[in-house]
Amino acid sequence: MGETVKAITRFDESELATLLTPGGEWTADDYLRLSGRTRRLVELTGRCIEVLPMPTDQHQAMVETLFLLLRAYAARTRGKARFAPLRLRIGAARYREPDILFLRSARDPRRQDRFWTGADLVAEVVSPDDPERDRTAKRSEYAAAGIPEYWIVDPPAASVTVLRLADGDYVEHGRFRRGQTARSALLDGFQADVSAILDAE
Repeated sequence: MGETVKAITRFDESELATLLTPGGEWTADDYLRLSGRTRRLVELTGRCIEVLPMPTDQHQAMVETLFLLLRAYAARTRGKARFAPLRLRIGAARYREPDILFLRSARDPRRQDRFWTGADLVAEVVSPDDPERDRTAKRSEYAAAGIPEYWIVDPPAASVTVLRLADGDYVEHGRFRRGQTARSALLDGFQADVSAILDAE
């Protein structure tokens, strides 16, 4: 509490003004109203709004490749895979929109309509506008939220890093490069060809 609001983008000031609380902070309700009214991807990070850049074609190709693999896995195991935009609540005043979310059971009560309240695995493709958001900030936030596994598809590093939760922090299960197969620590038998992801068209 007590943090000042920041809107990290050029955004229609009149739209922002109508959604701000009198104290100048963003609440979860403010965020949910805003994210339902804008075509932009927005996240709530500790009472600050962060507006994300629109994905590129290459970004979406990589997301699609990994998502289709996870969706096929989900069909065999009765899980559920989704892709952005879909809100994930990771704290009282924190919502992210991971590129991919996965639950091992489609009936998991964390799977809700307006947003999910948890996930077993999330994946992000590193965004060129702020690579450390996906490599560092979200790594810390997803670990704090108790998400067991985090995949980071990192085009500049030409790698896919699989992180698993251990004692509240992520440890590296593996960093996989072109020509290698990335393997899940959590999902038995789930794997992905790194070259197919990074070179997706």
